[in-house]
Amino acid sequence: MSDFDFDFGFTAVTEDELEVVRQTKAAAESASTDVEHLHDKIDKLYNMFQPLLNNLRLNPEKDYIYWPNRMDKIELFSDKLDEVYRS
Repeated sequence: MSDFDFDFGFTAVTEDELEVVRQTKAAAESASTDVEHLHDKIDKLYNMFQPLLNNLRLNPEKDYIYWPNRMDKIELFSDKLDEVYRS
């Protein structure tokens, strides 16, 4: 390679082509943000259900579950699920 063969790494584009690149980049950034938000929601939902599943696994040999104040706790959990879902 001679001193005169150096490629500066740019390509000439029209204004329209440049605008397409800008729009594509903005769409990709927006999609990336959306994916991160959805990933956070899925993580929250997963972590919300794990304690329930872990508690149910504790005594598989027992036929009955003692669950005082069940309706209050279910309502609270349901409210939290709604909050995550709507966020």
